[in-house]
Amino acid sequence: MVHRHILLVTFPAQGHINPCLQFAKRLVSMGVQITFTTGVSAQRRMTAGTPEGLKFVAFPDDGFKPEDDIQQYFSQMKISCSKKIRDVITTSSDEGRPVTCVVYTLLLPWAAAVARDCHVPSILLWIQPAAVLDIYYYYFNGYEEDIVKNHNDPSWFLELPGLPRLYGGDLPSPLIPLSLHAFLMKTFKEHVDAIYEESNPKALVNTCDALEPEALKAIQNCNLIGIGPLIPSVFIDGQDPSDTSFGGDLFQKSTEYIEWLNSKPQSSVVYISFGTLIVLPKQKKEEIARGLLKSHRPFLWVMRTKESREEEKKEKKKKRG
Repeated sequence: MVHRHILLVTFPAQGHINPCLQFAKRLVSMGVQITFTTGVSAQRRMTAGTPEGLKFVAFPDDGFKPEDDIQQYFSQMKISCSKKIRDVITTSSDEGRPVTCVVYTLLLPWAAAVARDCHVPSILLWIQPAAVLDIYYYYFNGYEEDIVKNHNDPSWFLELPGLPRLYGGDLPSPLIPLSLHAFLMKTFKEHVDAIYEESNPKALVNTCDALEPEALKAIQNCNLIGIGPLIPSVFIDGQDPSDTSFGGDLFQKSTEYIEWLNSKPQSSVVYISFGTLIVLPKQKKEEIARGLLKSHRPFLWVMRTKESREEEKKEKKKKRG
């Protein structure tokens, strides 16, 4: 039997960790050993039991925060995480269970170069839809000037291979100059470049063939493999008993919100979430709140709150309607 040991490296944000954990659990159920690597700040929030075959190894990131200086944050993370990847590969080899593949996720493109230096194959796990990866790819391959020049024109549209017609408002926010996420474009360029540095370009995508049949084939000479949806079994088929103890918490705590959502008319609820990184000033939050109230629509707003300097950021959900 071929020994398989995958080092799964993910950005320390909840929206990145959740699908990666589901992917890791599926691999463990197939007999694959998994070393799951993320930041210390995120690992502290993982209080549930660890399934057999899944080992957590954290890299230090608790000394820097994205709201301080986002560029410095990414720079420090790259150094810290790169060292941890090398350490895990070396230690695992010494222990007789060598890492056979490094799987890295969104915002960590340099992990591919670290794996290559250690003579270990790697592959990107793209946790967003395939269509989003397609858009970034074509942005860097012939469409950048057109998008930058025309994205504000309401009559302008874009037709990319394998995708439906896209207007300016359909584009991912990092593509829009001066947006809050524009700084990420350098990272996405590195992702695209890293894929094509491999002899057999491919990427794993959090989608499925039935959902995005054309988008999975839209990039020539790159095999996009749908492995999703990467959500807990408890929400799909209930066949994974570990969901009751490992992530099942989420299901239990969500019952109140699910009941509330089910009490509203179909497609009537506005959902708002800015993820782990974006820090909105008070004035913008108040603007959003005023807009929501004036809309007279029920809404669910996921908002982070910090109760003290020592505590990690926690999420609380606010609902109205």
